[in-house]
Amino acid sequence: MEKVFIYDTTLRDGSQGEGISFSLQDKLAITLKLDDLGVDYIEGGYPIANPKDESYFREVKSLKLRHAKIASFGSTRRADKRVEEDKNVKALLQAETPVVTIVGKSWDFQVTDVLKISLDENLKMVADTIAYLKSKGREVFFDAEHFFDGYKKNREYALKVALTAQSAGADAIVLCDTNGGSLPDEISGIVREVKKNTPGMLSIHVHNDGDLAVANTLAAVEQGVRQVQGTINGIGERCGNADLCSVIANLVLKKGFQCLESGGLQKLTEISRYIYEVANLLLRPNQPFVGASAFAHKGGLHVNAVRKSKHTYEHVAPESVGNERKILISELSGSSTILAKVEKFKLTHDTDIMRSILEEVQNLENEGYQFESAEASFELLARKKIGRYQRFFDLEGYRVIVEGREKVSPVTEATVKIKVDGLLELCASEGSGPINALDSALRKALERFYPSLRDMKLVDYKVRVINPRKGTAAKVRVIIESQDKEGVWNTVGVSENVIEASWHALVDSIEYKLIKELERVKPS
Repeated sequence: MEKVFIYDTTLRDGSQGEGISFSLQDKLAITLKLDDLGVDYIEGGYPIANPKDESYFREVKSLKLRHAKIASFGSTRRADKRVEEDKNVKALLQAETPVVTIVGKSWDFQVTDVLKISLDENLKMVADTIAYLKSKGREVFFDAEHFFDGYKKNREYALKVALTAQSAGADAIVLCDTNGGSLPDEISGIVREVKKNTPGMLSIHVHNDGDLAVANTLAAVEQGVRQVQGTINGIGERCGNADLCSVIANLVLKKGFQCLESGGLQKLTEISRYIYEVANLLLRPNQPFVGASAFAHKGGLHVNAVRKSKHTYEHVAPESVGNERKILISELSGSSTILAKVEKFKLTHDTDIMRSILEEVQNLENEGYQFESAEASFELLARKKIGRYQRFFDLEGYRVIVEGREKVSPVTEATVKIKVDGLLELCASEGSGPINALDSALRKALERFYPSLRDMKLVDYKVRVINPRKGTAAKVRVIIESQDKEGVWNTVGVSENVIEASWHALVDSIEYKLIKELERVKPS
């Protein structure tokens, strides 16, 4: 099985995406996750750019990495400096990484109009920097910035830059589609020509401005590139980078290449969601391979076919990338959909139960509920119909007070009174809003009885008006996303009162968590 090396630049190029800022501890934690995934290279940052990256390169040396090599990133020497005197080059050596990636211009326009130096001087800067770093024992990759645009405008000079870097000792020439505007056939044709002229290792680094970064990366590999660069989830500047989740999955499952350590492919979904959480970004449900909807089936005909053969509507097995199949419930569902959703209860095709569940779903969706995005609430509904539901507490009452004063932020307090096994519990809590206060008070009341709730958290909260023509008397649908160490689940509540709708979704979320815990500890 032929090897394609994976070079991850989530910590450097990925952090340049709008709204993304990793702390030092985030960067170190992500490094460990990427190493566990089995990538070959982790680009940690730009040591001369900021104190955080300087600290990262100091701290990362104490991590016990299993497989990955850490790379520092920097530019060629300045035109007016000798290489050994250049501050950027000094910083790269001080980072003490085994790998150094150097970026340099390969488009003549960028050399003459941006750097404002001669084309020959640019070649000297490339050669001097690479040769000097090689003399210090580093593995050196050369990022040929704007290579494809440069090649289209001045093929001879772009090739000369690549050959100069290779002659100076670069271990790989990284062909960069920096503006992200090239098409797959352009990438394929140019890489094929470059491969004929440069016998060494070629790498590919493309941006996603034309929504083609993954396709362009695969096209480059098809023409002989054996190192690919990208970021987890494709995060990065402007429209982002090539999404390594899709690149790796396609290379391994469709092309038969080796990319990760053994078992790494099954960790793709896990690391995708981890990066979203650390970067404080919302998950992209329809993200290929690793998205929550990547293997979701809704239409009754589709569900019926998938139950007979998974290949009917799935191009790969979800388990191969650590994801899972989802059967979505809505008023469009048929008995096949309901049966597929409750398969784990080991029911036979009980027509009466199936019809009862389906009628309940249709009635509730007519009132504004939506179960395709709230599967935990659907499971609770099904459990009640089947007789597999357990009540964990009884509500005696709740109250939410919002006190607003001029020039002072409103104060919100919630009080919850519940009974657990006949024991009355009354708790109050303040919060940043009514729902936060209500959630906090309910947790406080229950945690004495159910300590496992401490590792559960609310990660997203959505409100949608169902019938807006009724104005402030309109119904609202609340979707709550919750998470614990084992997974993520969604619940739903509907009411004319947003607090009541939120309460129903909160209660479903907690009951689902407790049912999961109960079934985990049951003897088999």
